[in-house]
Amino acid sequence: MSDAVRETVEALYRNESRRVFATLVRLLGDFEVAEEALHDAFRAALEQWPAEGVPDNPRAWLVSTGRFKAIDGIRRRARYDTLDDEQVEAIAAEEPPEVEPIEDDRLRLIFTCCHPALAADAQVALTLREVCGLKTEEIAAAFLTPAPTLAQRIVRAKGKIRDARIPYEVPAGPELAARLDNVLRVIYLVFNEGYSASSGESHTRADLSQEAIRLGRLLIGLLPEPEAIGLLALMLLQESRRAARTSPAGDIIVLEEQDRSLWNRALVEEGIPLVERALGSRRFGAYSVQAAIAAVHAEAPTVAGTDWAQIVALYDVLLEIEPSPIVELNRAVAVGMRDGPAAGLGLVDRILARGDLADYHLAHAARADLCRRLDRAAEARRSYEAALKLARQEPERRFLKRRLAALSISPPPVRPVKQPDFKEKAP
Repeated sequence: MSDAVRETVEALYRNESRRVFATLVRLLGDFEVAEEALHDAFRAALEQWPAEGVPDNPRAWLVSTGRFKAIDGIRRRARYDTLDDEQVEAIAAEEPPEVEPIEDDRLRLIFTCCHPALAADAQVALTLREVCGLKTEEIAAAFLTPAPTLAQRIVRAKGKIRDARIPYEVPAGPELAARLDNVLRVIYLVFNEGYSASSGESHTRADLSQEAIRLGRLLIGLLPEPEAIGLLALMLLQESRRAARTSPAGDIIVLEEQDRSLWNRALVEEGIPLVERALGSRRFGAYSVQAAIAAVHAEAPTVAGTDWAQIVALYDVLLEIEPSPIVELNRAVAVGMRDGPAAGLGLVDRILARGDLADYHLAHAARADLCRRLDRAAEARRSYEAALKLARQEPERRFLKRRLAALSISPPPVRPVKQPDFKEKAP
């Protein structure tokens, strides 16, 4: 096999396998059958493309090949199972995938995974695993849940979809609006995992962020509700800073040290009008308010020139809409920028004293940085060490180690703290 063909197949698997899978689920009606068909199709590509060449539409070829191999397998098993022959023929009679509108199959699958018959935690876990291709261990880490427990939830959810014959379709009318909140939450969690990975060697995962943005655009084309618009705006504005957030070596660059000329102005210019559109509807929610906060950062020429009073006011609104300790922590950091580090530290200490964020590394990191700005080196060291024990992502661990080392070298410069990312806790 030529290296070029192998590289093409590997790139297609990385970039297209979950889209192919989503279409196969729709055509075959079963997660496990679709997964097997997906791998059969890629195996066939490795065997046939070196001799036949890469087809003009590789994704459609993979869908078609996977579908026919699945039908052959179902027919073979039907000789030994009690599978209804009519079911086999119904699958075989589907229109060829080349003429099907397959672009929104992943969105269709998200709505299926977010069906109200499934438990809320299972909806999110199933979508992240089957639609977005996250590993069970990655999802478990994001939800602070043991991997075996998470795997059982996914298996039960698949069984429920199969046994209840939940259709693979985007619902219509009131049912579509009713399921929107869960779909938005799933898309947001996918983006958040791409924006700040829960664990591993890389600080970000561009593939997940870009997929979440693609789904967000697709969703507002289908249902232009204010919160769907607000979520897309939030993702675009956060994504605009990607190139400035890490060094070529993969190390974290905090907001005050970022080269703002690297920020993607096209994404900013796309995102800000969406924020205005969502807020102007007067039916906005938490995503739209977070997008407004991101817009204030995006419009500021420097950290010093940021309107911190407006950011604190927006966090006040966010706390009314969606109260949580993490939103409180973000507000405390903003207060520390508006009123000075002592004011922010008092608020962070109150949050930690309640025990709400005792296991959240960014809470300890925020406290450490506020202490550092107050020249309270011993307290800063203890908080950095607490954050380091809890951090699972290697770039964050390197960042915390650098901050610890700097405490031993020289008095700390007066700099703004790194704002923690707003991440939801496990349901």
